[in-house]
Amino acid sequence: MHIPKMPAQSQNTFRGIRSSKFRHVYGKGARKENCYENVLITQKAHDTAACAVNPKFVAIAVEVAGGGAFIVLPLDKTGRIDINTPKVTGHAGPVLDLKWCPFNDNLIASGADDCTIKLWHIPDGGLKANLTEPLADLQGHQRRVSIVEWHPTAENVLFSAGYDYQILVWDARRGVLMQTLDLHTDVIYSLSLNRDGSRMATTSRDKRLRIIDPLSGKVLQEGLCHEGSKACKAVYCGDMGLVFTTGFSRFSDRQYGVWDEKNLNTPLRLDTIDSSSGVLTPFYDHDTRVVFVAGKGDGNIRYYEITDSPPYCHFLSQYISGEPQRGFGVMPKRGCKVSQCEIFRFYKLYATKAICEPISMIVPRKSDQFQPDLYPDTASPTPAMSAEEWFAGTTRGPVLMSMKTGMTIKTHRPLPLRPTESSSDKNADKKYAFLSRETRADYRPLEVKTSSSTDKDLKTSTNLDTKFQALQKLWGCNVKNMGDNKEQCSTNSSGIESEKTYTSTKNTINKMNIKSGDSPHKLTSYAMQEKEIEILEKPSPKTESESNPNESQEAAAAEAP
Repeated sequence: MHIPKMPAQSQNTFRGIRSSKFRHVYGKGARKENCYENVLITQKAHDTAACAVNPKFVAIAVEVAGGGAFIVLPLDKTGRIDINTPKVTGHAGPVLDLKWCPFNDNLIASGADDCTIKLWHIPDGGLKANLTEPLADLQGHQRRVSIVEWHPTAENVLFSAGYDYQILVWDARRGVLMQTLDLHTDVIYSLSLNRDGSRMATTSRDKRLRIIDPLSGKVLQEGLCHEGSKACKAVYCGDMGLVFTTGFSRFSDRQYGVWDEKNLNTPLRLDTIDSSSGVLTPFYDHDTRVVFVAGKGDGNIRYYEITDSPPYCHFLSQYISGEPQRGFGVMPKRGCKVSQCEIFRFYKLYATKAICEPISMIVPRKSDQFQPDLYPDTASPTPAMSAEEWFAGTTRGPVLMSMKTGMTIKTHRPLPLRPTESSSDKNADKKYAFLSRETRADYRPLEVKTSSSTDKDLKTSTNLDTKFQALQKLWGCNVKNMGDNKEQCSTNSSGIESEKTYTSTKNTINKMNIKSGDSPHKLTSYAMQEKEIEILEKPSPKTESESNPNESQEAAAAEAP
């Protein structure tokens, strides 16, 4: 049987289904007990995520009556969150953006509507009380700060963008403004750095996409991005030299585009997604070369694979849920669960509920062993260079680490010093001042008070049934003064008073040595024992009949009938 051959043109055009190990990636939402409930998510963060995550904490901007605040929760503190959970409350305006330092899991930067950027140190285990004092207060913007971003390889280098059309470069350790990039003519919508931090991609309201050298402050390339009037976002695709953007067409259709950083005149690919109105935000994973696209108000997350050859972008699948989202926080790769083949993890902020839900992106594999094709060496929490080296013109790629151990990599760093502090021991001066102080002896006489001076002491002395007070009742004596070993004893049972002064025998009373270090209670016990000894040596008082025999006989005769 003769089988005809297909034409050569048909053989070249037929491609079939493209094979990819990420084709069957699926999203898995967390159970209710693993979500964060009762979180009053802020309503004032416009196009920013208002959420930041690292392997230790999740930070969420919350709604407060005045000023701006955000809460920081340990990852394992899931379930219903107490309404009185301690907050970071140092800003005078709503918090618009949050970013954790990639080299210190306890350091977070926040930008707010009060035109400032503040750095905060969060202790291990979370906050025990409201935090109001920042490590550093960076002031340089003239209008609200909408974007903060850390340098991916240099330590303590921070970028911030505001509504004053400027990008400021900070040395976070010293709290000093190092450079001002005044290259935009309108509000900046997004800011993204490449793998080694040598290039920066920005989008703004003037619909322009710019490639900037952050060290020299020069615009290397500039071109028209998306023609729509709504916000467009850009993200650098690692070290591939490509930029992925999302925006709107002139007919308000949502689009994505792939651009070459060396030529922004025409996109490598420009395609329409749908006709919804929510602003799309891209998230790129360099290790898998997968970009995730999520829209504000949508319930789904689309993901695409980026390649070096045409058509450069391949649609993989999408995660669909019935709850609309307000924003997302993204876990760094070193915080993903290797045993579950998790390649990405979102923390979804609900738009209609006070819930933050973790969503894991998982590659289905039958084996639970380490998958080296899914987890190449990733960026470690170790900086490749210092801020001084980067400002001097040095460029280095990230320090890589293996994820084969299967453990979540965390950093443990103490509270960093403020720029004005030079000593590692903040209380050293106080300690030295105390040790150098001369020791002086106190030779003042110790006054012992045996009588009650307050109403409380009077009540206590009346109610307590002590041995001394029992003797007082028995003999009808009221001890008043023991200053010179003399005592006045008065009997008031029938209005007859008799006073007798006596001197106690010195041989029977052993005076007690009262030390200056004895407590007041001990001194009182000494005085009580001394009184007991002296009362026992008193002569027994005479009765009324013994003192006046004639009066007693007359009283008896009057009573007789």
